[in-house]
Amino acid sequence: MKYTYLLIDFFTIIVPFIFSFHPKLNFYKTWKAFFPAVILTGLIFIIWDVYFTSIGVWGFNEQYLIGSRLLNLPIEEILFFFCIPYACVFTYHCLDIFIKHTLTKKIESIFTVMLIICLILGGLMSHDNIYTTVTFFGLSAILLIAKYILKISWLAKFYIIYTVLLFPFIIVNGLLTGTGLENPVVWYNEAEILGFRILTIPIEDVFYGMGLIFINLLLYKYFIALTERKSI
Repeated sequence: MKYTYLLIDFFTIIVPFIFSFHPKLNFYKTWKAFFPAVILTGLIFIIWDVYFTSIGVWGFNEQYLIGSRLLNLPIEEILFFFCIPYACVFTYHCLDIFIKHTLTKKIESIFTVMLIICLILGGLMSHDNIYTTVTFFGLSAILLIAKYILKISWLAKFYIIYTVLLFPFIIVNGLLTGTGLENPVVWYNEAEILGFRILTIPIEDVFYGMGLIFINLLLYKYFIALTERKSI
């Protein structure tokens, strides 16, 4: 049982890693962009994780851990911020090749505005739930910056691909939060979340995951563009 979290990390990344070398995908050729992106994003989320763990917003069940820790976090939790983004950015890389048609610019803009408004209102209404508030305000801020300052052109494609990613997300995050297990690998303080769950998954995790993957992709695409400019 103590290898449960480690095995979840392993099985999340092993197939994307193997197929990174497929000649039609060649994801490994983008590693120079991916690794700086995942390290920078990981630092942000690990700092967040360390703080929330220290104040009891969430914690970890020792029966599913090997026992090694870094910054008072299980080593499996540190690996989570590499394995999950790797699998998700790889999936984006693959689907980006094949998806040619997405939402229109108008529909994307309406959806983005509505999502930002809902996140801000949700954060304001849930000010007593620190996980909800930080997640909703954080994601709304990232979307505002991406949409109106960076003016990225791939938001519509991101929404579609993240919707696809929600299916494996439910499997992986479901296991971490206790679906099919005697106890959750990661537990949440009920006083700091809304209490709405998808199976055993707090609804906040959907938006937390969106922010995690979106920041990784923002930096990943920035470093790819930087690499391409240097090669000219």
